[in-house]
Order: sequence, then C-alpha cells, then structure tokens
Amino acid sequence: MIARSSGHVQSPKSERLRSNQRIGGHIRKLKRIVAVLLAAAALALLSRFAGSALIINRPEQVDVIVVLGGDHNDVRYRHGLELWMAGQGQILLVDANSDEIQFGETLTSQTEDFIKRTARNTTDNVRVCPIEGDSTVREAEYVSRCLQPTHAARILLVTSAFHTRRALSIFRQRLPQYRWSVVAVPDETRFNERWWRRREWAKTTFIEWTKMLWWEAVDRWRS
Repeated sequence: MIARSSGHVQSPKSERLRSNQRIGGHIRKLKRIVAVLLAAAALALLSRFAGSALIINRPEQVDVIVVLGGDHNDVRYRHGLELWMAGQGQILLVDANSDEIQFGETLTSQTEDFIKRTARNTTDNVRVCPIEGDSTVREAEYVSRCLQPTHAARILLVTSAFHTRRALSIFRQRLPQYRWSVVAVPDETRFNERWWRRREWAKTTFIEWTKMLWWEAVDRWRS
C-alpha cells in the first residue's frame, strides 16, 4: 500500500493570491511613507511663509489715519505721524486705553500729553481715540465711535507688520461702511518674516496665527 502524503499542496491560484497580498501590503506601506513625506514638505513650506503670510502693506490716500493700540517703542505712532505730516490723511487718531493705568495715569492721558509734545500746533487734527480692553474686535467698536464725527469714508490702519492681515480683516468685517487700507510698521524687536531666527519672532508668529485662526473660526461669526 502506498502512503498518501499529509502535506498540503498549494494550488497556483492560492500562490498568486498570497503574492498579490504581499505586493498590496508593500504598496500600502509605500503610500503611507509618501503621504508622510508630502505632509512634512507641505508643513515645511507653510512654515517657511508663516511670517510673510501675516503681512499686508497697501496704504492708500485716506480721510483718517488710525494708529491701533498695542504700540511698542512708539513705532506705530511715529509712523502714523509721519504719514499724516506727509499728507496721507487729514486726521490722525491714536488709540489708547482709558481702562489701563500706568504710573498713576491712564494711557489715554499719557498719550494726550505725548501728542502735545510731539505734534505741536496740530492737536486739532491729531487726537486720541479712547478704547477699552485688549482685543482688536473690541477696538473696532471704539474706533467706530471716534470716526462718526469725522464723516470720513476712507480709513488707513497703522499697525505692526504681523498684525496687519488680521486687523484689516476685522475692521472690514465689523465696519463695512468704510473703505479700509493698512500699512505695515516694522519692529524687529518683536517680529520678522524669518521668524525661525529668533525666539521672540517665533513666539510672536505663533501667537498671531493663534489669534488669526480664532478670529476666522469663532469671533468672525459672533454678532
């Protein structure tokens, strides 16, 4: 009697199936690797332009120039005053907090005194716009009140370079009755397009993108 083999003999169809499964597994792994590499490249590209994407610098001839609050080293005010003296606008409004006190005086009072010292004989057209809070969205509400008696139609915002895109977006959305433009004021103690070169620049870029995303996702849709 001839003993039958107990081994399992695979058919050609089964072999092809296993081979296809192995090839499919390799392809899936390769796709995952490619997807990770593409995502990393996209992230690197976005990061490279994260600083410059925040900046809009398109000043226009206007009726009123508004220097936004949150100035640092007086760079916004100085730039706004230069533009006003050059005839870029008829009136210069300088935002300052009336709800914040330093050395026994509100920022509004300190700003008024500073204007008297630096913009002599021009105080009728260079004025403080009192604001409260530290939100650009809230600031737009107070700027609206300051603009009403001017009967202006075209407004130029003066703010730090990293703040320009968000500020312009907020004011256009909140106060659409005006034509808005913006000028970017450089301040390399806080920000530069090559944000990765200094810790302070990186911090400013990260914080501003956080605020930008919050504005676009949340605050924009609030009444």
